[in-house]
Amino acid sequence: MENRQRLSRAVFLDRDGVLNRSLVIDGKPYAPRRIEDFRLFPGTTAAVARLKAAGLVVIVVTNQPDIGNGLVDAATVAAMNARLRQRVPVDDILVCPHRQTDGCDCRKPKPGMLIEAAARHRIDRSRSFLVGDRASDIVAGQGAGCYTLYVRRGYAEASPQRPDACVRSLGQAVNVILDRLAKGS
Repeated sequence: MENRQRLSRAVFLDRDGVLNRSLVIDGKPYAPRRIEDFRLFPGTTAAVARLKAAGLVVIVVTNQPDIGNGLVDAATVAAMNARLRQRVPVDDILVCPHRQTDGCDCRKPKPGMLIEAAARHRIDRSRSFLVGDRASDIVAGQGAGCYTLYVRRGYAEASPQRPDACVRSLGQAVNVILDRLAKGS
């Protein structure tokens, strides 16, 4: 009989609007384009540390179409992600730099980044979680087979269809995740 190593559980986190503040203009969220505009939400570091303490792999999956659209340099996004890594205990950050019209497999709502991260980190997607603030995040999480948590930010855009849970913050999402783990879910 083959002895197989057990796959890890993970939390996939969207970046803008979940970990850091989005710039909201006319009700629509935009990723920060300047390093000085990159600001973590209060409590982000502590919330992610709680996930890590529970033994979860924490991976950021972020669409950054402003790179492909020529509105921000890839080095600026990399500097933001370096700042995030310095302050928050994440295991990996995957970025889709493509434009909305490029048709890539990595851009959410497609689950490509989650599937890639799961293969790279030996993650059981069916026992993992996705936390996002937009419908495309939730669709990607559902496509990857994850339990999805939608952070309601009140944007002037369509809400996702049937997320597994709706919360108001990353801290609340962590509470739901840890409660599910405690119950053996």
